This record gives sequence, structure tokens and C-alpha cells, in this order.
Amino acid sequence: MMNIKKCALHTAVAMACGLGAQLANAGATISFGEDKYISAGFGFITSYNSVEDAANNGRDRSNDFALDSARLYLSGSFNKYIKGMLNTEKSGGGSAGSNFEVIDANVQFQVTPEVSIWAGRFLSPSDRANMAGPYYSMGGGYWANIASRYGWNGGVIGRDDGVAVVTSFMEDHVAVSFGAFEGDNIFRFSGPAGARLGGQENAAVKDKLMYAGRVQVDFWDAEPGYYGTGNYFGAKDILAIGIAGRMKKDGAISTLAGVVGDYTSYSVDFLLEKKDVGPGTFSAEAAYYYYDTDDVFLAEQGKAYSAGLGYLFNDPIGWGKIMPIVRYQKFDADGLTSGGSVNTRTGADTKRFEIGANYVIAPYNSVITATVGKTDTPTTSSDNFFKVALQMQF
Repeated sequence: MMNIKKCALHTAVAMACGLGAQLANAGATISFGEDKYISAGFGFITSYNSVEDAANNGRDRSNDFALDSARLYLSGSFNKYIKGMLNTEKSGGGSAGSNFEVIDANVQFQVTPEVSIWAGRFLSPSDRANMAGPYYSMGGGYWANIASRYGWNGGVIGRDDGVAVVTSFMEDHVAVSFGAFEGDNIFRFSGPAGARLGGQENAAVKDKLMYAGRVQVDFWDAEPGYYGTGNYFGAKDILAIGIAGRMKKDGAISTLAGVVGDYTSYSVDFLLEKKDVGPGTFSAEAAYYYYDTDDVFLAEQGKAYSAGLGYLFNDPIGWGKIMPIVRYQKFDADGLTSGGSVNTRTGADTKRFEIGANYVIAPYNSVITATVGKTDTPTTSSDNFFKVALQMQF
């Protein structure tokens, strides 16, 4: 086991500390003896956003500051075989209505150096974007829930309650994880079309578990750990392919329409990162997604795509290094309705394109990202935006 002091205490890192090396450094540790400790830290992402025609009058550009994320991280070790963590995230809109909710509360039993069992609340196996989360993407925060949609229809910020077996082979070059989860927060629509979550299973619906799994192969440098990252900022040479899937029988329920269907999804993701390509590090990512709600929610059913490019210059400018980035996402939904009494196959695309740059002061712990782009939705032809985000972890 590696020393916890070498781990960032962001949700992803804290969970991976018992499984492999991470790159960031944050948090404080109190030791109570060999393999006994408690660590604490915090992180946040705050941003300035300006969106075309988004002011209250519907004509002018908006100008808004927002606290996109605020997290408290706690992790501990009982001995070298048993470790745990507790992480929170702000929820609610606006300063008056915001509070903190538990997003991670679990224990990790290290059965062998290659096999561990996770139990409690955590991210179920899924695509790289979701496993990386908002603090570990290529840049610009999270993925806006366009292509990688697990962040809003997969539970508490993508989390779920359950148990999983996490394994690795061939010196961490092959990783396999599989688990069973509650899955009650995937699709439970009880209100008007478009409302999310809240509907409950009734007597006519069997209480089934959700099953989720992921297989990842690293052809160059290995990526130890369960939670991952979307970019290594020049620390590794990566060539990786991952396949993930999840399913729950009777997992899509619309009490408003009185229909029940099965939920299934799968994805294929790719990451390439190569050091010493000219004066810096080149990175490229891509992913394909398929979502199926058994025609219960056509607005959440369909195919999605994402792709991104980045280039981190080796030479620093001032405190940090410049990393231009570009990303494209598309969700091709089967229809517009979501949870209403009628589902019509109209086809509805949501697309987002952004280009900008990271100013990387300390990878994951101190990053400033500025991007411009546009988002096209079924109800808007184009929303041009400008965003500056500051990410910090301590």
C-alpha cells in the first residue's frame, strides 16, 4: 500500500489510494501507527459564465459567477487490509438553498494485492469520463452530461449503493470491476415530462438490482486504481481502451405514464497521451455510448459520442503551463419526451463544442480553464458561451 500522503483527497483519489499511485498532492494526515491514519482535505470549482441570450430579459448575455462544486474529503485506514472514505458534495441551488450531501461512504477490503471488495456508496463501474469526475477531466470541469450521462441519471452525482469486486492483472495493465447496486435512482419519473428522479417502485414492479462492470486495457503505462483520470498532464504515456456496461430489469419507471421498462447502457472509451511530442505532451480522447430505456423515456434513449484533443507545453509561463484543449460532444436521442404519457420518435440532438486552454499550476490541485463554445439543443439553435473556471484542492 502506498502512503496516503501521496494521494489527493478528491473523491477519485481517496478511493484509489488503497489501490495504486496517484499524481496529485493535497490534504493532511494524522497517523495513529503503522497503517492507521485519518486524512482530510477539501476542493472546489468556481466559475464565471457568460451565455448568449441567457439574461433575464431573454435578449442579452448573462454574466454569472457560480460555485460549481465544493467537496470535503475524509479517508482512513484501519490496517493495511481495511480502508474507508467519506466524501461530501454541495447540493441545492443558490447560497440559501445549498447544503452538503454524502456522495461517498464506503469501505475497501484488500483481499489480495490484486483483488479488493468495495462496499457502501460509490461510483459504479462506468465510462472513463464518469470515473474521472469533475476534477480529473482533460479540462473545463465535468462533461456537461451530454455524452456521459451517468452524472445525472445514475444516482447521487452518479453514485449508488452496492458492492463491487475490483481487480487488476498483468501489473495493473488490465483492470476489471463488476458489482451489484441498488439502482433506484436511474430513472424514476413521477412528475411532469422532464422531471428527474423521485418516482418509487410500486407493488407491480419487482425489486431488481442493477449490475455494472468495466474492463480496461492499458497498452503503455499502467493506470492503477479504481477511479481514474481523463488526463495525466505529461506524467505518463497512455494508450488505453475501456468497455463498460450496466443494466437493470424494470429500471425505467414512469408513474405518470404508467409504464415500466428495462434499463441498459454500454460505452467504449479511448485515451491516448504521449510525452515528448515536439515541445510538449499530446493527448486525445474519444468515447461512444448507447442508452436504452425500453422506449419508456425516449429523451434519455439513444447514442452519444465525445472526442477531445489537448497539448500541454513543457515550458512553464509564470506559475504554470499552457494546455490548449478542444472537445466535441453529441447525444442523439430517440425523442423529445421524458416521462410523459406519449413518447414520439422525433429525434433530438444535443451538441456541444468548446475550445480553450488550461493554465496548469499544479495538476488537478490548481487549474484555471477558459473556454468558448456553443451548445445546440432541441429547443435552441445555438447558445454561445464563454466560461472561466478555477479548480483548487487542498
